[in-house]
Amino acid sequence: MLLKPMRLLALILAFLVPSLAQAAEPGRFTIEVRGQGPDVILIPGLASSRAVWEPTARALEGRYRLHVVQVNGFAGAPAGSNAQGPIVDGIVEELAAYVADRKLDHPAVIGHSMGGFTGLALARRHPESLGRLMVVDALPFFSVLVNAADAKAAEPMAAQIRDNFAAMSDADMLSVQTRTMKNLVKDEQGRKDALAWSMASDRKVMGQVTYEIMASDLRGELGAIRTPVTVLYAKDASMGFLGNFVGGLYKDSYAGLKGVKVILVDNSLHFIMLDQPEVFLREVETFLK
Repeated sequence: MLLKPMRLLALILAFLVPSLAQAAEPGRFTIEVRGQGPDVILIPGLASSRAVWEPTARALEGRYRLHVVQVNGFAGAPAGSNAQGPIVDGIVEELAAYVADRKLDHPAVIGHSMGGFTGLALARRHPESLGRLMVVDALPFFSVLVNAADAKAAEPMAAQIRDNFAAMSDADMLSVQTRTMKNLVKDEQGRKDALAWSMASDRKVMGQVTYEIMASDLRGELGAIRTPVTVLYAKDASMGFLGNFVGGLYKDSYAGLKGVKVILVDNSLHFIMLDQPEVFLREVETFLK
């Protein structure tokens, strides 16, 4: 028996709509795909929006197919699966699944801060998922910055910071993040954007990811990474005498990674792509050649 067009449409929608709802169920992140060409995955850092990559994306999308990540729970994105920890390992596994499901051919990966740490973990656990990696101002063990000897030593401080995030009032959060961003972004508009992204982020997710990054040490695993890695690190006069130690810190931290390129970007704080966009883009272009 032939079905009338409207009844046929109703039946199709009855099956299709639940499927679409299931596919749209939030996981660890969402991805915006733009441009054509070789694949490049862009991963932002803690509490950042994918918009942090916008100047870079505009320059590249005519020649590359970009997969721009938005981590759920950051910059106003719903927490989704990230409402429950652990989070970073889940992001790594979902990225590997994303690459495999879409049959991406060894994409380049560029990650800032937490995104760079995530890229290192991806290269270690799923070397088939990427062809090269750029780490932007990120260390394999972040807690070396607070003189922790190893992950075990860092865990109590990491747990305290996680709990503080969850307990902070809006006013306290604004005060803390305003001070923090002055040390992370030189560019005035970039600082305003980064502050807005952090204030729109889920504090439980921020705290959990901070805990996981601080209490994780990949230094002992770097020797097993075979993916070509480029590391950009920032230095600025505003760092004072501490700036004299930054280069040594990065070189020592990545000493176990064979063939790594460690490159200074001067006159920049942590958000290199915002503080020195032209220099950053030049390094990205060299990395992608």
